[in-house]
Amino acid sequence: MNNERLVLPSSKRFTITIGILVGMFLAALEATVVGTAMPTIVASLGGLEVYSLVFSAYLLTSTVTVPVWGKLSDIYGRRPFYLLAIALFVVGSVLCGQARSMTALIVFRAIQGLGAGGLLPLAMTIVVELYTPLERARIQGYISGVWGVASIGGPLLGGIITDQLSWRWVFYLNIPFGTVAALIVGTQLVEDYPRSKKRAIDLSGILLFTTSITLLMLLLMRSASGFRLSGPNAMLLGGCALAMGLFVRAERRADEPLIPVGLFRNRVFSGAALNGFFSWMAMFGMISFVPLFVQGVLGTGATEAGSVLTPLLMGWVVFAVIGARLLLHVTFRTLMLMGMSLMVTGFVLMDVMGDGVTRGLVLRNVAFIGAGMGLVMITGLIAVQSSVPRGQLGIATSASQFFRSIGGAIGVTLMGTIMTQRMNAQVSVLVQSGADAGDLSQLVENPNAFLQPAFRAAFSPDLITLFQSMPGNALHDTFVVGTVVSVLALVSVAMMPAVRLTRSQQEQ
Repeated sequence: MNNERLVLPSSKRFTITIGILVGMFLAALEATVVGTAMPTIVASLGGLEVYSLVFSAYLLTSTVTVPVWGKLSDIYGRRPFYLLAIALFVVGSVLCGQARSMTALIVFRAIQGLGAGGLLPLAMTIVVELYTPLERARIQGYISGVWGVASIGGPLLGGIITDQLSWRWVFYLNIPFGTVAALIVGTQLVEDYPRSKKRAIDLSGILLFTTSITLLMLLLMRSASGFRLSGPNAMLLGGCALAMGLFVRAERRADEPLIPVGLFRNRVFSGAALNGFFSWMAMFGMISFVPLFVQGVLGTGATEAGSVLTPLLMGWVVFAVIGARLLLHVTFRTLMLMGMSLMVTGFVLMDVMGDGVTRGLVLRNVAFIGAGMGLVMITGLIAVQSSVPRGQLGIATSASQFFRSIGGAIGVTLMGTIMTQRMNAQVSVLVQSGADAGDLSQLVENPNAFLQPAFRAAFSPDLITLFQSMPGNALHDTFVVGTVVSVLALVSVAMMPAVRLTRSQQEQ
């Protein structure tokens, strides 16, 4: 199904693209620099007991609002809501920089997340309306490069700013980037959305969807260290299911549904959405736990453990560019199957890693996964955008991003639960065996304590070797789960129709 593009001079398109890339860099940088500054923030504001809520509040609001931004942009145009998203993000950043308590910081991070929920999907949608699919693939490669640079350089930049200036400047840094992006897009992007036809906003759908996903995110946050079907968790799960059921019912009756049910009858969209859900489950689980494997099993420092993800980012960028060129010659499904095969290979290699694995082998395995994601993510997004009319571009793009985000959150929680349960089981066996291991109480309460140098110093070398084998065993199970999920992602691609860019779409 063809899409109507905005016809703008090439110079104006280039300028708008620069503004979009600046906005992308803004969102990507925020995802990395804050984590580096958080220990200093806690030392300044206190509130260690609510440390995780600083991240959870941002994740909750940025995830829940993604489809809402997309739908509103379909009705009223991209520019006003992109500018509103930047404004919310920058205002939230300023407020975070001014925070005088951890409670205030959590609230302000939620405001920041409201804006972040619109930055990525709206930017991707604007790119669709500016470029042909083939040009778009090249631009998506640039976007991947921006994310790669921000992901690699963000922690370093966050550390420098925190040490040399103040942790508050980690948030103030967003002001110039946000201002530049807003000025460029606000002055250069000209849209032709009709204003005469009134289209109702699906308020009931928005409310039910927000309620359902908020309850789901709260459940995932409560289960970050292990899922238990307690009373509160059961209520959250039941409330989420009820609200989602009512949401689906409401969407079938709505004149302007938040997420049109007909989208899921589009096999390209449904296949790509399912693939995004499963592949991000696997990928984010790997991103979260491979550094733990390197630090806990190989005994490296935190910096070296973090750098092990660099091949993933580099492979992602390089193969995104390669994939853009291959789109000229193969179907979406073929290219995505190639990517998923690389990803499954990477996870299978992760499964066979043992205590004697070298850092070089870990880097190789991670590179396979990054290369696969580079082929799959951009191709899946272009496939979805090429299969829907312009009036559904915003919601199709944002819904695809939403399924990826939810998949990532579920993947981290699921694999974290498996790792924690396996670690607890191993520690319990060690304690029950009566081994002369000294005081293991803190290890029972916190299985990650073996990463702390002070903890290691209290035990014999033989026992430290035993401790290092424990996370290896536990993380092996998480990597097996990642393999299973990545195979499901591959199967979801196989279910997609074998369509490709037509000549008219390439030139559209």
